[in-house]
Formats: sequence, C-alpha cells, structure tokens
Amino acid sequence: MDVLSLRPLFKPTDPICGVQFKHNSCVDVSTKGTARPQQLTLTHQPFDEIPERDSYAWNALMRAHLKSGELHSVCSTYCQMILGGASPDKHTLPRVIDASQMTGGVSFGKQVHGHAVKFGFSGDEYVITSLMQMYGRLESVDTARWLLMKSVYFENSVHWTVLAKMYILENKPRKAMEVFKKMMELGVKVDSVALATALAACGMLRSLHEGKKVHKMAQKCNLNSDVLVSNSLLKMYMECGSLKDARAVFDAVADKDVISWTEIIRGYVKNGEFNEALKLFRQMNFCGLKPDSVSVAAVLPACARTTAHKQGKEIHGYLIRSMIDMSFTVLNAIMDMYIKSGYIDYAFTIFEGTQKDVVSWTVMISGLSLHGQGDRAVSLFRELEKTEIQTDHVLYAAVLHACFTSGMVNEGKQYFTRIESPRVTHCALIVALLTRSGLLDEAKLFIKERNHERYPEVIRALLAGCTIHRHAQEEKRLVETLCELEPLNPDNYMLLSNWYACNFKDEMVEQVRETIRDMGLRTKRAHSWIVLRNKVHVFETGDIYHPKSEIIYHVLEELWDRTERECLAPNFSYTLHDVDEERQCVPIKHSELLAITLGIISTQEGATIRVTKNQRVCRNCHEAAKVISNMVGREIILKDPKCFHHFKDGICSCGEFW
Repeated sequence: MDVLSLRPLFKPTDPICGVQFKHNSCVDVSTKGTARPQQLTLTHQPFDEIPERDSYAWNALMRAHLKSGELHSVCSTYCQMILGGASPDKHTLPRVIDASQMTGGVSFGKQVHGHAVKFGFSGDEYVITSLMQMYGRLESVDTARWLLMKSVYFENSVHWTVLAKMYILENKPRKAMEVFKKMMELGVKVDSVALATALAACGMLRSLHEGKKVHKMAQKCNLNSDVLVSNSLLKMYMECGSLKDARAVFDAVADKDVISWTEIIRGYVKNGEFNEALKLFRQMNFCGLKPDSVSVAAVLPACARTTAHKQGKEIHGYLIRSMIDMSFTVLNAIMDMYIKSGYIDYAFTIFEGTQKDVVSWTVMISGLSLHGQGDRAVSLFRELEKTEIQTDHVLYAAVLHACFTSGMVNEGKQYFTRIESPRVTHCALIVALLTRSGLLDEAKLFIKERNHERYPEVIRALLAGCTIHRHAQEEKRLVETLCELEPLNPDNYMLLSNWYACNFKDEMVEQVRETIRDMGLRTKRAHSWIVLRNKVHVFETGDIYHPKSEIIYHVLEELWDRTERECLAPNFSYTLHDVDEERQCVPIKHSELLAITLGIISTQEGATIRVTKNQRVCRNCHEAAKVISNMVGREIILKDPKCFHHFKDGICSCGEFW
C-alpha cells in the first residue's frame, strides 16, 4: 500500500478529483457531470479582505462549503490553501477527507493521507476516523481495519465502533460482531454507540443468543437504561422474534421517547397483534408525546383491516389537523390502510391528489387488483409507463396479478418478458393467468421449461386452474405433490381429504384424517366477523352462541327458501376446499353467511355490509352471497385472504376467479 508514502505537494497543474487547478480559477474536467468553467469560491469578499490567511480562515471557508454541500469546492479550496503556502492543521484534514469520500475521489483522499503523514497528523483520532470512513466506503472495510491496527489509537472505542458500523453497511453483521468481541478481548471501554452497533448486528443475524449477551454487557456497564441502548435492545429483540423480551425492555424504560414507542408499536404490528399496537399508540398520545410520520407509518398497518378502519380514518384526520409532514412512506401507508380496510375509492382519491413514487404506484395497482378491478389497474400501469419512474420486480408482480384478475393473457405475457430475472412469484402469476383462461397445457409447458415443478407456489397456481376447470384427476396429482413438498402443512392434507370426499371415497377421507392426527398437525378453523356499532361479532361454522342466533338462522332460512322459489338457488355441484368442518355441514351454517345475515338484520336498508373471513371463502357461500345481494338489494363486501369480493346485483367483482 502506497498511501503512507510521502508524496510531493500538489503542483498547479495536478488534476485533483477531476479538477485541474491554476492560481486564480479552475475548470471542472470531471467525466461525472457536465464540464463547465467555474469561478473559485475564493471570491467571498470577507475572505479576500484578510491580509494574512491562516489555517483558521481556510478551515472556516471549507466548513462553509462542506455544510452547503459544495464538495468539489472543499477540495479546490484545500488545493488553493496549499498553493498559497498555508499549512493545514488537524481540523483541516478531516473536512477534506470527508469531502473526497463523498465525491468518490479515493485518489485525492490518498494524497491527503500522505499530507497527514507529512504534517504529523496521521495519529490524530479525528483524522484516523475520517480516513477509516473514506477507505471503508471507497476501497474496503479491511483497509480501514488495517489502518486502525496500525494506529496509536488502538484502544479507542470510537474507531472500533466506526469499523463495526462499516461492516454492517456492507451487510456483514458477523464481521461486525467479531469487531465487538475483539474490543472486549482488548479491554476497550464500550459506550452506548458501540453497544447499539453490536445490537444492530445481532438483529441482522437474528441471533437472540448473541443479543442477550450484549444485553448483559449493557447491564454490566450500567448503560441498559440509556435511551439509545434501550431502543436498540427493543429493535434487536423484535428482529429476533422475541416480543416478550422487547416488551420487558420497553416497560423498564423510565423516559421513553418517540422512537421507543414507535419500535414497540412496529413490533406488535409485525407479530399481528394489531389491537395491542393501537392501544400503545393511544397511550403514547396520552403520555403527551406527539407522534411523528415514522410512528404513524408504523401503526397504520394495524388499521388496514375492516375492523379497524375507523381508527385509520382518525389517524389520517390527526395527520391533517397536526400538519405532520406527509412523506411518501406515510401517504403510501394511508393508501394501503384504506385499500385493505375495504375503502378503495378513498385510497384512489389520495393517490390522484399527491406526488407518487414507485411504491405509491405499486400499492394502488395491487389494491385495485385486490378489489377485482384488474382492468383499471392495468390502465394505471400504462399511465406509469409514460412517467420516468423505474419499475421493479414488486411492481411487475402487481401488474401481473392485475392481468390475472382481469383475464388479460396477452398483456400478462408481454409484461412478463420485460422482467429481468423473473422470480418464482412472477412465474406463479403467469401460471395462474394461463390456467384461469383454460390454457392448462401451455401452463404445464411453461412450468416444465423453467424447471418449476417443485415450487409449491407454482403448483398451487396450477391447482387453482384445475379446480376452476374441473380437472379432477390432475387436481389429485397436484394435491399429492403439495403434500410431498410441504409434509408439515395441514392445509394440503385437508385439500386431499376434501378431494376424496368430493369423489365419494369416504374410507380415504378417514385415512387422511388419521394421518393428520398421527403427525400432530393442527388444522385451521374458519371464522368470520363483522363490525356493528364499534363491536366485533365473530362467528364459527355452525355457530349457535350469538345472542341473535335464533333470528339469524330464521332469516337465513327464509332467504334460502326464497331463492328456491325464484329459481335463483346457487349451484353447489362442485367444490374443493381446505376447511374440513365447512365440508361436513350445510352451507347455511358457514360462518360468512351467518355474519352477512347479521349485517342484513342489524343495518339500515341499502347499507353496505362488510364481512371478513380468515380462510378462503368456499364456492358454495360465494354463490349464495351473489344471490342474496341481488335479493336484498345490498352491496356485500366479503374479504378473504385472497381478495375482496364485492357482491352486487347478483354479480361478484372477482369474476369467479380467486
């Protein structure tokens, strides 16, 4: 390495950082950006009026350039300083090194390193820190480590922490932990920043064991109550999946800041405990802490449910009243909240009235598709193509799903060819699109050509098409393949059991159930819920425990009789479902129909009924909901894990494909 060689000082004609310097002016000859003559920033009148400019004056000018982001001006000012005969000091060099780092000028930075050696500042801790950051960013972290090992500040915790942070930035958390452990071995005194850095590495590694070791170290150093350390502990425990430990840390912190509340709220949202997240958000406000855009973005996913849309609207209103900065992250979270709580028109109004990034377009396109408006989503994608926003693999997945929901086979194929290195998700969507349109042979050929026969996501897409078009034998083969690929997924065995049931093979049904019991697998139970007057009403299959059960079944039976009299009875000739208890009882007892009926008898005539189900709605209930919506003159919005079904006038928005 030649960085420590004593190079001669710059000459007037030396090209430094893309700038060739003369005494009074310079011309930018960098290939990055537009070449144009520049007037040196030494024309500042106060500076020009100083008769004898010492290092303090030069440093002040460079500090001003650095603060305003004029990085090349920092480098040119330094060169002019040297040419003028002034000597740099320990405050000069870190600024120049930082500027060279941010401009990517490693060659210039190495020359400044040589100056640090020549002028006797190579051992200054601020100079070493700047050099480590420059080499770590522009060459490698190993070079920065070499520099630290050669320095006299070998036991300085700041330098070790800088090194660990650089490994984290390079996505090498294991290396960062090695640095932290080396600090411990050498007896380097750790501070809160060092502990926070180590905890970040533990979180990236998802290592609860290592994280608890660092936690003990924080307790030993009496730093566990430090705000930075406690917030880092919160984040680490949540990333390692230990919400219990995270809550213990949170409860022990006396002076919680907005970051503390935001992290714990995000943890509960991530773990699906939405009610607790909303409860904490309200407590945060009660404690007098004003939520910022980050904390609002963290809690909004908890409102992205039909049961919590009211809270979502309240938070949106709070944002507007408080005039909190509406960043892309917040706006996108608000749109996603409205979409997933069933208010697609609200989301589209926000989308039309704001600036958009690639996430905004993705959220809106996938949202429209989720609500069965695939053709509208594809039209929106065509509008996007006229902008300068770059598409990514997530956006392409959204538009492929829109093509699926709208049956646009040619468009889907066209968009698929544009994807660089398509992922399994993209391939599964193409298979779903082809099978929906009855192109099963083409879908099978596509799977074979891409060697995707062993991907469950792709197999499920093919299975859905076989179910739609009633290819029973192929359906059985695919379900058996899923059982082989995912032997611990009980849903696959339920599909197999129900296939046997649909084909009148009762002895095989019992055999599959016995297999499930022997393997200790637990099948999901279906339930549906509806919100009425701020109260959530939950129903299971065949539920008789609701206070209004008697009138619910009475009204539902009347509706059923009416459908038969008017020849509108749904067709139940074929179904394949993964919920066992629903197959065993008549559709009139299914949870979604019970919730819909409660909505009919508990709301005003003409009001929209909104129901959510935790499992995919069965085809029997899907048919029944269409008929009921036509009979009662209501729009029924039924959300299942696949999509929103908007039933109106006897038609469903999903187009019978979900």
